[in-house]
Amino acid sequence: MSILEQLKTVQNELRQSLSTVANTVELDELKRAYLGKKSFLKLSFRELRSVPPDQKAQVASALNQARSEFESAIETARDQVVQRERNARVESEWMDLTMPGLAPRRGSRHPVSQVEQRCLEVLRQFGFELVEGPEVDTEFHNFDALNIPKHHPARDMQDTFWLEGGLLLRSHTTTVQARVLQEGRPLPIRVASAGRVYRNEAVDATHLAMFHQLEGFWVDKGLTFGHLKGVLGAVVQSLYGESTRYRFKPKYYPYTEPSLGLDIACTNCDTTGCPACHHAGWVTIIGAGMIHRKVLELFGYDPEEVGGFAFGWGTTRMASQWARVSKVRSLYEPDLRLLTALHRGRSQ
Repeated sequence: MSILEQLKTVQNELRQSLSTVANTVELDELKRAYLGKKSFLKLSFRELRSVPPDQKAQVASALNQARSEFESAIETARDQVVQRERNARVESEWMDLTMPGLAPRRGSRHPVSQVEQRCLEVLRQFGFELVEGPEVDTEFHNFDALNIPKHHPARDMQDTFWLEGGLLLRSHTTTVQARVLQEGRPLPIRVASAGRVYRNEAVDATHLAMFHQLEGFWVDKGLTFGHLKGVLGAVVQSLYGESTRYRFKPKYYPYTEPSLGLDIACTNCDTTGCPACHHAGWVTIIGAGMIHRKVLELFGYDPEEVGGFAFGWGTTRMASQWARVSKVRSLYEPDLRLLTALHRGRSQ
């Protein structure tokens, strides 16, 4: 059989093979079989030297034309196969982008952080500036500068954790007040501070060795006890609602004189027990007072011309009251069930 007759047979075989090819892998195998080094075409070009001279031009032309046809047919088949594969992949991976997706679980602010942010938002309305202070502080800023000298009974009530070099973990955020007054800022001074504080005391349902506080103080000329009561009333109504009933009662703090506590009427009482007030009917939320004249004098202010008041509360306890949690330490336990339930309750 001559080369031309064999070429026709090979062309028919290629057409039949291309009609049944399923993927690009099979197509690559066909390309190697019909256009590769060991293909009929390559071998036929090598055998041209043995073809009679009067037939060599015709055979060479036929082989070149066949090679072009093979290449064109294979590339056309490749486009078709690629399109079929693409359509199959689109069909298998198709999804309706207008359908709601499976969103990952989203976190939320901790209940204590939520309370802290809400309180700071209220104080900003009165012009208070947020100032942060170190949790590791000196005995001077934590006690001495706040009219709590050595052997003062208040040191036992605020016993903290002592560190090397006379440092300690602050027992209240009032240390920020001492630091700001020490700077000698121009009047008026309106500062809020918030953060963690530490007490060396037994841990029970309502007490922790670490908890959160928030405090504000205002220093200016002409401030009176009436200004303090007015600000506290506005803060309470902003936090708890304008219809909230509240009352003042005498208190003692070494760094304020006179001092008071602010109670709000408990609205959570029921017949099964109230974790907030224990059926007392009132809940203490704020301690406050006029800044003690000894504190002002220590930092160079004349108490006859300059006055000030300070107030503060435990944001940990407030968070437990708002969340109706009887044990404050549960707020710091890594229980996602509780934190998720609190988040849902506050968002409804």
